[in-house]
Amino acid sequence: MKPDYKNWVPKGMIASFAASAGVALVLFLIFGVYGLGASGALRGVLAGLFGAATLVLIGFTIYCVVWYRAFDYGGKRQLSRAIVEGMAKYVDLPEGGRGLDVGCGSGALTIAVAKRNPHASVLGVDRWGFEYASFNKQLCESNARAEGVQNTSFEQADATQLPFEDGSFDAVTSNYVYHNIMRKDRQALLLETLRVLKKGGSFAIHDLFSRGNYGDMDAFIARLKEQGYEQLEFIDTTQGLFMGPREAKWLMLGSSKLLAGRK
Repeated sequence: MKPDYKNWVPKGMIASFAASAGVALVLFLIFGVYGLGASGALRGVLAGLFGAATLVLIGFTIYCVVWYRAFDYGGKRQLSRAIVEGMAKYVDLPEGGRGLDVGCGSGALTIAVAKRNPHASVLGVDRWGFEYASFNKQLCESNARAEGVQNTSFEQADATQLPFEDGSFDAVTSNYVYHNIMRKDRQALLLETLRVLKKGGSFAIHDLFSRGNYGDMDAFIARLKEQGYEQLEFIDTTQGLFMGPREAKWLMLGSSKLLAGRK
């Protein structure tokens, strides 16, 4: 039995773009090439409109396929595996400690952290929404069994309001989650995750930390230091840690950074 971590690029999205491109092509042929129901200037306008739509949608489809192949766990590049296993190295749980992975998806990071810390337990939480319909609690549990990992558990929870008391965990992690949540104050999401971290606990949060997504992160990190956080690192992961700058730019991951430290 092998684990199935799926892909960060849903097949449904690729299929939707491909189907839309097909529809646009059919409309281009009907109105632009054969001129059914349209003639003269109208035919030219429709030909241009549906022709352009066809090219754009084909472009999006190809781009999504490139993304899919880059992130495929069983593919040649396996970028998602490199990121997950690289992040897990930043987590060192104490004997009998508890870790929390926010937005666990298919359980990959939760399981990777648990494998590196067999003397502790790791909980993965996710709301498992329709955007990633193939990700669910049962899939996470199945992947843990396939990896032979017994020190994990999974629950449904909302990252914007975690159902845990302050200082409940010895470590918290999250990978490419918060930029997907449609709200302006994503720094508040970081604070919500750090709220459940114990004093002395470690954290590793990887995301698209652009100013548009997160605002002034330098000021945020300064606030954390004032609150007593230690060993703070804000690492650009596109400079060889997880990927190179050219690949990051091509995959639109240029603002990928890892925020790590200790409370």
